[in-house]
Amino acid sequence: MSIEINSLVKLYGEQKAVDNISFQVSKGEIVGFLGPNGAGKSTTMKILTGYLGHDSGEARVCGISVDAHPLEVKKKIGYLPEANPLYPDMYVREYLDFIADVHQVADKKARIEAVIALVGLTVESNKKLGQLSKGYKQRVGLAAALIHDPEVLILDEPTSGLDPNQIIEIRDVIKRLGKNKTVLFSSHILQEVEALCDRVVIINKGRLVADSTISGLRTEASETGVIGVTFREQLEAAALSPLKGVTAVRQVSAGEWELQTEEPDEVKKQLLQLALQNKWNIVSLQSENKSLEDIFRSLTNQDKTTNPS
Repeated sequence: MSIEINSLVKLYGEQKAVDNISFQVSKGEIVGFLGPNGAGKSTTMKILTGYLGHDSGEARVCGISVDAHPLEVKKKIGYLPEANPLYPDMYVREYLDFIADVHQVADKKARIEAVIALVGLTVESNKKLGQLSKGYKQRVGLAAALIHDPEVLILDEPTSGLDPNQIIEIRDVIKRLGKNKTVLFSSHILQEVEALCDRVVIINKGRLVADSTISGLRTEASETGVIGVTFREQLEAAALSPLKGVTAVRQVSAGEWELQTEEPDEVKKQLLQLALQNKWNIVSLQSENKSLEDIFRSLTNQDKTTNPS
C-alpha cells in the first residue's frame, strides 16, 4: 500500500482538525481528496509529507512510518503544497537545479529538461520565478515535486490559477503519471475530479464522510431519486400533498418543483393523474440524476439551494 492512514488525529487546542480518519491508497491509483474549506485536507496532506506532526494514529508511505523515518518518507514523496513556496529572484532552471541538489538527483541537467517539457514550462523556462503568472508558478511547483521521480505524488490544489487550456494540459500530465505512481490530490473543481479519478475520499469537519468510487457514490445517492416537475400554474406546496411516497418537496421557482422519492416511476404516474384531475398543465417532468456536486453538498451538509460563486 502506497499511502496508509490509520485513526489519524490532529488537534489545534481543543479543536480536532483531523478527527480519527483512516484510508488507504494503492499504487497506480489517482484519488481525489475532497472537502469544504477547513475540513482538514491540507492538514492531512502536511502530516503525510512530514511537514506537520499529529497527536495520535499512524501515517505510512510505501510502508514507512512518517513518525519514525520522516526523511525516508520525503524521498518517496513529491509534494505540491497549497501555498506554492518559490524564490522570486531565482530563474526557473536555477530553482529546479537547487531542488535537484536537495534530492541528490543523478544526471540532474537531463532530469530538469525532462520535467520542464513534461509540465509545459519550456516557453517560460528562461524567466525569473517572480516574473511568471500564477499558472506558470504552479507548473514550476509541479516540476519541483517531480524532479526526483517520486513514487507518491501529493498535490494540494495543483491546477489553482490555471486557465482552462492549462488545466487540461496538467490534467493529462497527472493522468500519465498516475499509471505508475500513486497520486493523492485535492481540488475544489469537481469536474476535474470526475475527469481524473475513479475514487474519492471526502472529509468534513475533520471526519471521513465517504471513501468510494464515483460510480459507487452515485449508486448510493440514487437510492433516493429526485423528480423535477414544472407546471404552467403557480401552485402551493399543499397542492402536492396527495402524492404518496414523496419524502421531501422543494420549490425551485414559481412553477418549478423538486420531489424526493424512492419510487420515482410511481410518483410520476401520480403526478400525471393529479394534473389531469385538477386541469394543471405540466411543462416538463423528468427524473434527475445527482451530480457529484449534489452528492458532495449532501455529504458535507452544504445548502443545496445556494449557487456557487
